[in-house]
Amino acid sequence: MFALFPYSLRNLWTRRLTTVLTASGMALVVFVFTAILMLARGLEQTLVQTGAFGNVIVIRKGSVSEVQSGVERGQAAIVASLPGIATDRAGQPLVVREVLVLIGLPKRDAGGLSHVSIRGTQPGALTIRPQVRLIEGRLPRPGSNELLSGASIARRFQGGGLHEELHAGMRHWKIVGVFDAGNSGFNSEIWGDVDQVMQAFRRPVYSSVTFKLRNGSELPSVKAVIEGDPRLSLEAKRETRYYEEQSEVMATFLRILGISLTVIFSLGAVIGAMITMYASVATRTAEIGTLRALGFGRRYILTAFLMESLLLGFFGGCAGLFLAAFMQLLTISTINFQTFAELAFRFTLTSDIAMKALAFALIMGFVGGFLPAVRASRMKIIEALRAA
Repeated sequence: MFALFPYSLRNLWTRRLTTVLTASGMALVVFVFTAILMLARGLEQTLVQTGAFGNVIVIRKGSVSEVQSGVERGQAAIVASLPGIATDRAGQPLVVREVLVLIGLPKRDAGGLSHVSIRGTQPGALTIRPQVRLIEGRLPRPGSNELLSGASIARRFQGGGLHEELHAGMRHWKIVGVFDAGNSGFNSEIWGDVDQVMQAFRRPVYSSVTFKLRNGSELPSVKAVIEGDPRLSLEAKRETRYYEEQSEVMATFLRILGISLTVIFSLGAVIGAMITMYASVATRTAEIGTLRALGFGRRYILTAFLMESLLLGFFGGCAGLFLAAFMQLLTISTINFQTFAELAFRFTLTSDIAMKALAFALIMGFVGGFLPAVRASRMKIIEALRAA
């Protein structure tokens, strides 16, 4: 059987033009399939990396996101006084009360408006989120109309750059600093003083309370206290889990859309492979008859033609993966279905996506080559030699 590989490879090389055309069709299908999976994975990783494993976010029970949540000031004070919360060197609990609102900002390139999140927060936010670091300008002064812009917002939106101004909530705000939060959703937010944001947008309650756990294993006990207190009507989640849930709807939609498109496109690729292999069988009738006359059984013929088809799928899959890998250089934005705010993220290629893409390409090759291989293996020796 090891002799089949060079034999099948030589046959593909002999028919270079049809091999390239068929493999190219498969490569395009694999490219689409891989790009959609990369898109969904990039969205998931961006949102999951937004949260920290040691942080807990508290929102109103039944709320899907911070935008829909409401935490009263008294409730926030109770949460901030609970045991199990980490403290800084001064003994102050590492807790931030935050509010999240949406505004419309024009894009720099297209000029159209898009929703952008403004997060009213407190100075401790940078302490509990070490992935956020200031890269330009300075931090806003507490109690002022100064804002800190995420790197993605500063780059893509008018009014979001350093020293620029924007009008929102019946106030004029000035961007005094730009921060980078790595590959996370915070890069698509604007931060300001929580009290000023609440006053400007007439929000009487916070959207959430986020705190750092003293010990990650204390989450069940802290969660039980918060959710069991009848005064609160709140629920607590690990921050990484909260942002993972934020990505589920959009990522599922992308996967369903991608798989649907890929199935449609793959039909054409499979038909192309099938036509190529049928043509190969038709032009190699004498060769098949000679192989049978020399003692090669039906199983050998079947395996040889199947291997040719699988090689077509493999070459097409590798080419599609190679092209899809360049998509990682792009950053795109979309609307988060949970918050209705724009979110920037990158295509992300992982080893499991690469394995799925290659497996899909091999399946296309197998399906496209199975019937022609069966036909070749069932040829009778005398009829094959006579047809030559």
